[in-house]
Amino acid sequence: MTDAFFTCQKNVLLAKSPSAQIEGVFAATTGRSVPEEQEALLQQWLEEGVGNLPASERVPSVRKVSVTLTSDWLEGSELLMTSLSDLNTSPEVTRCADQQLSELNTLASSELQDHAVAELARLPAEETVTVAGSVPRAAVVPQTDHQAAGCAGINVEVLNDDPAVLAWSLACDAETVPPVLSASPIQDAVPFYPVSTEVPYHEILWRDWEDLSVQPCVLEQVSKSTPLFEFRVMSYNILAQDLVEQGLDLYVHCHPDILNWNYRLPNLLQEIQHWDPDVLCLQEVQENHYWEQLEPTFKEMGFACFYKRRTGTKTDGCAVCYKHSRFQLISLSPIEYFRPGLDILNRDNVGLVLLLQPVLPEGLGLKAVSPLCVANTHVLFNPRRGDIKLAQVALLLAEIDKIARTTEGSYYPVILCGDLNSVPDSPLYKFIRNGELSYHGMPAWKVSGQEDFSQQLYSRKLLAPLWPSSLGVTDKCQYVTMCQPKKLGRREYSRDFLLQFRFCDVACERPPQLVLLEGVTDVKPVASARERSAVTAVLKRHNSLSFLGKQCSGVIQHGLNLTSVYSHFLPHRGRPEVTTMPMGLGATVDYIFYSAEPVENKAGRRLYKDGTLKLLGRLSLLSEDVLLMANGLPNPFCSSDHLCLLASFGLEISSL
Repeated sequence: MTDAFFTCQKNVLLAKSPSAQIEGVFAATTGRSVPEEQEALLQQWLEEGVGNLPASERVPSVRKVSVTLTSDWLEGSELLMTSLSDLNTSPEVTRCADQQLSELNTLASSELQDHAVAELARLPAEETVTVAGSVPRAAVVPQTDHQAAGCAGINVEVLNDDPAVLAWSLACDAETVPPVLSASPIQDAVPFYPVSTEVPYHEILWRDWEDLSVQPCVLEQVSKSTPLFEFRVMSYNILAQDLVEQGLDLYVHCHPDILNWNYRLPNLLQEIQHWDPDVLCLQEVQENHYWEQLEPTFKEMGFACFYKRRTGTKTDGCAVCYKHSRFQLISLSPIEYFRPGLDILNRDNVGLVLLLQPVLPEGLGLKAVSPLCVANTHVLFNPRRGDIKLAQVALLLAEIDKIARTTEGSYYPVILCGDLNSVPDSPLYKFIRNGELSYHGMPAWKVSGQEDFSQQLYSRKLLAPLWPSSLGVTDKCQYVTMCQPKKLGRREYSRDFLLQFRFCDVACERPPQLVLLEGVTDVKPVASARERSAVTAVLKRHNSLSFLGKQCSGVIQHGLNLTSVYSHFLPHRGRPEVTTMPMGLGATVDYIFYSAEPVENKAGRRLYKDGTLKLLGRLSLLSEDVLLMANGLPNPFCSSDHLCLLASFGLEISSL
């Protein structure tokens, strides 16, 4: 009988986990049961499943076989449910039920056992396996051979019911599931009260695909004769497992099973493969999981992958993956924000900047498309240290400026993804979107807008310059070496240029070694008031053009012209969008920014229109009240504490 339990458990977890490592786990667990344990399990079933039931319920009216399963089986399958109708057509569960009936008939030795087996023998073999005294549930069965073969073999065609309903969604028969689930059998576990399964998770967490290509503003800019190179970009903070275990207090609302990496990994992979992005930007990617599981799987899915672990002792980092059939790598630049000796950059966050060349399909003739710069980062979380966040973003923008700059001085299209740990309309968000921020005297906590510390007696304030000139980054978020003109031999100055300085203080001082000649070198030049004002204006203009990166004005700028894919508000619900939900409070901290053309500044806010890079669609986000209905994040449907962001873009294809 335990072999039957083993088979059911294996079917459940294989359907949820395409990883081949699960096979080894189950191989190690087989053969541990002994006849005494089998008899004890049978006796427990007889006592709890039959002896404790009323006479009218000893033969289930819905024709189901009731058995008592061990707690370790429940730990792996408590939340893995699917439609009961799918189970009836499953050969795996049919064999499981046949084997259970065979074991029960073999082990029956008493009149009570004979009576129970006789009752069970009259039932058909294709029955639902349920837990005695709990809600009837059905094991998830692999739908295709690809699902059991590996993560890369998940057949997306199986998920064709609706583009927003994924295979990892939980669905139960409403007639057989009560509105409240039974308590978990795991001892010392936090009580788990998920949403009533009368309303499936996939309906609560429904996310629409918003087609923006049909909007008039886009149709005006895209001519019917202008072909586009279309591609999808996903940004996703997948929640590193080490961070889960270090901060379990943040996830007291979650059942321990759904926090297990062996449960979360298949969910995450299925979600990524369902939406099928061409460029994938991930944050909080644990290093050992990346090298052992994620990278091999992504490569089988057709991705080329690059990873950068956080510096210091941190075990997670950022990854950027792209379909090598759609893009070719031109350059790669990992970024470390930690700089020894600088208090403003003393944290271990990192980023990645790639320059990719789109691969055009054959048969287009002499066509060309612009390279694409893709950046991914995870900025410091600490709400009190907005100064560090701002410096990290400035470093990232300087790197993008270097990678995306063309020989003519313009920029290739840029897509910036990441978890910026800053809310919309915060100073940091406005800096990225509007290209300018006056920060001098600003409280550091105010930069990200995550929390309000205005009631504190002391708060750190931002002072100019924000970072020292030794960092080599100007107040325009450019590297100094990118700003300085190239020195080609001796620098030459015109006579008119030098004459502008003939009355400056240095020019009016007689050098000590100069021979004194009466009437020639003993007279100090005297300038008129007009000449003195002209010299002063020249010196001021010269100082303002200095490439030393001094931020004495307390203003930083950048020239990338970035705008957000999302509007951060759901007009049909009248509520703000959220991308994460720490401690039950929804917030937007994840973004996809992209290059656009500015059209005007209105009330301090820069307005944009699509340029070479056009936004064609996006996956809608959810509001806080919807996520509360699903018991927050993570939940059995979404295996991260962040929602994924997904957008579709088009690059204009031009003739050579």
